[in-house]
Parts: sequence; structure tokens; C-alpha cells
Amino acid sequence: MPQSLDGRRVPFDSADPNSAGRVAVIVLFSAVVAMLLLMAPAAASQLQLQLALSPSQTGDLFAAELGAMSIASIPALWWMKKYNLRTMSTIFGTIFIIGNIGSAYIGEYGTLVAVRFLTSLAGGSLMVLCMSLAAQTRDRNRVYGLWLMGQLCFGAIGLAVLPKFFGTFGIGIAYWVLAILMIVVLPLVRFLPQRNTFAGRAGDEDTLPTANYALRATVGLIALLAFYVSLSGIWTFLGGIAGASMIDNETSSVILSIATVLGIAGSVGATVLGARPSTRFNLLVGYLAMTLSVALLAGMPGVLRFTLAALLFKFTWTFILPYLMATLSGLDRSGQLVNLANLAIGGGFALGPLMGGRLVESAGGYGTLIAVSVAGLLLSLVLILVAQPQRTAAAHPAVAVSEMAE
Repeated sequence: MPQSLDGRRVPFDSADPNSAGRVAVIVLFSAVVAMLLLMAPAAASQLQLQLALSPSQTGDLFAAELGAMSIASIPALWWMKKYNLRTMSTIFGTIFIIGNIGSAYIGEYGTLVAVRFLTSLAGGSLMVLCMSLAAQTRDRNRVYGLWLMGQLCFGAIGLAVLPKFFGTFGIGIAYWVLAILMIVVLPLVRFLPQRNTFAGRAGDEDTLPTANYALRATVGLIALLAFYVSLSGIWTFLGGIAGASMIDNETSSVILSIATVLGIAGSVGATVLGARPSTRFNLLVGYLAMTLSVALLAGMPGVLRFTLAALLFKFTWTFILPYLMATLSGLDRSGQLVNLANLAIGGGFALGPLMGGRLVESAGGYGTLIAVSVAGLLLSLVLILVAQPQRTAAAHPAVAVSEMAE
């Protein structure tokens, strides 16, 4: 008989939001759904090689996947209240499985984009459900930490292992692995409640908007959007930057898998530091370090410089995010602004590859993409500092991050 987070014995199929089974659903469903996107550099390189895709086509493909995951949050607000969660999760999981198996055998670009969009829409629906369920748990900080860690670990393993099989099986091996993993975890739907009774509650502190709420909220959301446009454009084409620098695919995949693991350390670092010495200072240091990591990719970086850039990039990405979310939570403790932030993240993730592919193609290299990403990060830094509410410095970013699901 499993135990809940506080050690209590609970029935095997309990609807207790704190049960170990429920936490397993949140962690494993999210990890499987996000795995390919965290493998984007290796997957993008293989798709370009195998299907002879141009950089803009590659960017469009990943933009479609990321956009679908973001759009999924809109209908989810309706179906999660209306339908049986176990039934809907089974349907979405089945679509995810069929879509990935089908993707492994599609060689026509337009068809692949359509299938990947529908597959990611199903996966995004499961992701939104997991975020909603995480908000219901008693220890949301811990559950969110596991949620993030599961995704980073699956992404790191995928980057380290799957590219070794691309030469024999092509990109299809990645799609098949995703389908098999979903088949394995799908029986966990029995730990879901049949109905979602969670009705987004306000924060525990002051729920009234801060002064100049509308302006600061808009500026904060634009900062978050710029942050994700900049980072996703670089992340998607890191494999291409390595290839242009004569770094072989296997070496770059190992480097990127290590970088993904280092991302765990970034989020842990933000959680441990909290608001010490101050949120503004931590944001400033994090942004400048991330900007430096992108700048290090300019020119033809050797293995050493590429490794340093990739490791610093991934560490600062996950270090900055809690403080970004702390700023938005400080502006609106009701959670409504954080819900909009989820759309900004998904939109930024989609726009980054879309923009990046066209910049690479038009410039005939990666220099323009790197310059635009540096500018985007600096813009995001200025905007998020402007958006800072007076109380944010006292807020612990781990608390704000856990409230992303509200």
C-alpha cells in the first residue's frame, strides 16, 4: 500500500491528491511529454540530416509542437471541469502513442508537421492536467521540484543515449521510445480523480493587485516572452551550432545531456538562495551570465568553449525562471497572471525556433541568431527589473514557481 508525501498509508487507488501514485502521475506523464522538446538540439540536427529540412522548416516543425503544447492549456480549462479525468487522460495518452508511432514512418514534411501538432496537443493536455494536479498537493514546492527534475532527467538521458541509435534507426527511434514510455506510464491514470474539484484559489497572502498592476503585469509578461523566445531559439539550434563548429553529433549530444542535468542544479540553487541577497541582484547576475553563455557561441567555438557555453546556458536558464515567476506572483497573488505566464512561456518556446530558423537561413549562419538572442535577453532583463513589485524581494522564488500551476 503506497504512502502519501507525509507518510500516511493510503489505498492503492486513492484519490488523495498527496498520494505517491498521484505524484508519480504528475512526474512521469510530464517527463514523457516534454522529453522530445528537451532533446530538441539533437532531434533538430537529425531531422535536418534525415529529411533534408532547411533551418526554417526545422524551426517551423518545433514551433508547431511547442505551440500546440501551449494552446492545449486553453481547451483544458473547459474539459478538466466537464469530463472524467481518467477517461480524457487515456484518450490523450492513446493519441500521443499513435501520433509518435506514426511520426516514425512519415517522410513528407507537411504531414509530419500536422501529426506532430496533434500529438503535442494531446501531450500538452496531459501536461496542463499535471500542473493542475500539482497545485492541489499539500507540499507543492516538493512536488514541483520532482516535476521539473523528472523532465530534466528524461531529457538528459534522451540526449545521451538516443543519438547513438540515429545512424541505424533514424529519428524514428526517438518517436518509438516516446510511444513505449507512454504505454508504460498510461496505466497510472487509475491514480487520477474522476473529477477535478480544484477551483483556482487565491494566494495565501494579499490577493489584491499591486499598484500600477496592469502596466507592470504587461511588462512582466513581455519580459517572460522575450526570455523564452531568446532561449528556445538558441536551444533548438545548439546542435546545428556544434555541427557548424565541426563538433560531431555524438560529442555535442553528450555535452548537451550533461548541460540538461546541470539545469537541475540551477533550479536547486534558486530554491536554496531564495531572495538572498535580493531578487533583483540574483536576476541581474543570472541574466548577465546567460547572456555571456550565448555570446560564447559566436564565431566557431571549439569543444571547450562550446561546452562552457552549453553548461552555463542551461544552468542559468533554470536559475532565472524561479525569480521570473516570483516577480509575476508578487504582482498578482490570485494566480491569474501566472496562468497567463504559462501561455507566454509556450508562445516564446514556439516563436524561438520559428524566428531562429529564418534568421539562420537568411544569414547563412548562426551569428545573427546569436546576436538577436543576446539582445532579447538584455531586453528581458530590463523589462523584468522594471516590473519588479516592491514585495518581490521578500518572496521566495520556490514558492512562486510552485504556483505556476494555479
